[in-house]
Amino acid sequence: MSVLVFLAGLALVVWVWLALGRGMFWRTDVRLPDAPDPDRWPRVAVVVPARNEVEVLPATLPTLVNQDYPGPVRVILVDDDSTDGTGELAARISERVTVVRPGPPEPGWTGKLWAVHAGVQAAGEAEFLLFTDADIAHRADSLTVLVRAAVGHRLDVVSQMARLRVRTGWERLVVPAFVFFFALLYPFRWSNRPGARTAAAAGGCCLVRRTALDRAGGVAAIRGAVIDDVALARLLKRSGSRTYLGLADRVDSVRPYPTLASLWLMVSRSAYAQLRHSVLLLAGTVLGLALVFGVPPVTTVTGAVLARPGLLALGAAAWLLMALLYMPMLRYYRQPLVAALLLPFTAMLYLAMTVDSAVQHYRGRGAAWKGRTYSPDRLSRG
Repeated sequence: MSVLVFLAGLALVVWVWLALGRGMFWRTDVRLPDAPDPDRWPRVAVVVPARNEVEVLPATLPTLVNQDYPGPVRVILVDDDSTDGTGELAARISERVTVVRPGPPEPGWTGKLWAVHAGVQAAGEAEFLLFTDADIAHRADSLTVLVRAAVGHRLDVVSQMARLRVRTGWERLVVPAFVFFFALLYPFRWSNRPGARTAAAAGGCCLVRRTALDRAGGVAAIRGAVIDDVALARLLKRSGSRTYLGLADRVDSVRPYPTLASLWLMVSRSAYAQLRHSVLLLAGTVLGLALVFGVPPVTTVTGAVLARPGLLALGAAAWLLMALLYMPMLRYYRQPLVAALLLPFTAMLYLAMTVDSAVQHYRGRGAAWKGRTYSPDRLSRG
């Protein structure tokens, strides 16, 4: 019993530290900063890497073509070796879309970054590049406010984490937690602080100043990255760029994840890569998740069943604090606040997804997406 009391107390201490000492990661008020209109609206190229995206393009591509941006803008869709007619559909949706087909990625490149690289090469004299995924829908003024913020605040990267879809039961359970955990790993305020080591971006909506990207070595400098958005932010920040990451109000993902299996794949395909394929980091992550998220409900229930008021109080306090910190994210996603009490269960799902990601890696399957599998050995060649 004394061990359980110690673990419950330790979990509570960790949650107090997370609440006060982790860059206020749990707050959802990091939004795009206001700025006046620039004296001159710069030329922008929108680069959309797309692989087998015929299901989502009709809902997303028109939102890019119909932006009310006051300056010159060009939309480039890079057909990443699709087999479902993605490029042909894009051309039919609008004549204003330039379709680029670079072919299969060269050795050492991930498919998405190979496509992004081709889009940058096709961007001509664009001063800014908007990298956005094929499943992302933009409000009509999205590009305008992104550029306004970049120019007005002298930012080299302006990225927004798109609001993901939350319609099915599994999406409601897993998706808000996904963003919560991302903010825990990469506190937005720390990432936005010049000189801070933390750097992150959201690949679904990332406006980049062209000169800053060139100065950092271009997309080729991160060609083998599986978690490409974070790699891009780190690359640019280390080269002296000023970066910004916040939650989106004008950018939404339309991609459905209706089943647990689809959500599982979304997380597990890159979870072990996030841990740099380290067994030690994996073990630490498993133990950390079990302590921080698993111990509070277990000790709460145990304390109640065994009539141990001290154990009950410590476990319940940690569980309640965890739920309180999660509530702003649930509010952002317009979900019932009582769902915050389910965060320990969701965290255990993520723990299982992370372990499965490592198992798939050692089975030689690596990070898999849309018919491609990446392993460190393959990405290191070339």
